[in-house]
Amino acid sequence: MCKGLAALPQTCLERAKEIKTKLGTLLQKPENAIDLIIPYPEKPEKKPEKLQKPTPEEATQWRESLDRVLNNSYGLATFRSFLRSEFSDENIEFWEACEDFKKTKTPLKMATKAKKIYEDFIQTGGPKEVNIDHFTKDVTLRNLVELSPATFDLAQSRIYTLMEKDSFGRFLRSEQYQELIK
Repeated sequence: MCKGLAALPQTCLERAKEIKTKLGTLLQKPENAIDLIIPYPEKPEKKPEKLQKPTPEEATQWRESLDRVLNNSYGLATFRSFLRSEFSDENIEFWEACEDFKKTKTPLKMATKAKKIYEDFIQTGGPKEVNIDHFTKDVTLRNLVELSPATFDLAQSRIYTLMEKDSFGRFLRSEQYQELIK
């Protein structure tokens, strides 16, 4: 007949308690799921460069596409300022962070940037959470397991489309842009 735990030597009982404690610690859900994937510290960002104001002709060319605006440093700064005035600058910040991430070469820097991007922009309740659907969030989270320059491509393209269809038209009609083409 089984005598239960009392029949085990004291050392076995103590060891079992230790294992139970360790397993309990491992099974606790972390505050941040991303910490399980990428536990690297952050580094400070660089200072922005001085911007050259475009001619009215150059600024007029921005109407052709959002890409023209984003590929011009002054256009990017102006568009960012416009989005800030609309309280949606997290979109351009996310897009820029993704562009910077794609240029990253070392795995350690890639992991650090990926963690920051996820925590700031993708994670539910993040300080600058962008408006993307759950499918895109899930795909992005899965992509974090094996980092590559394409990790955030789906989310970045969704935000680009959102800016292109929503904010870009209002930007072209804005006072900020109209002043540049005079």
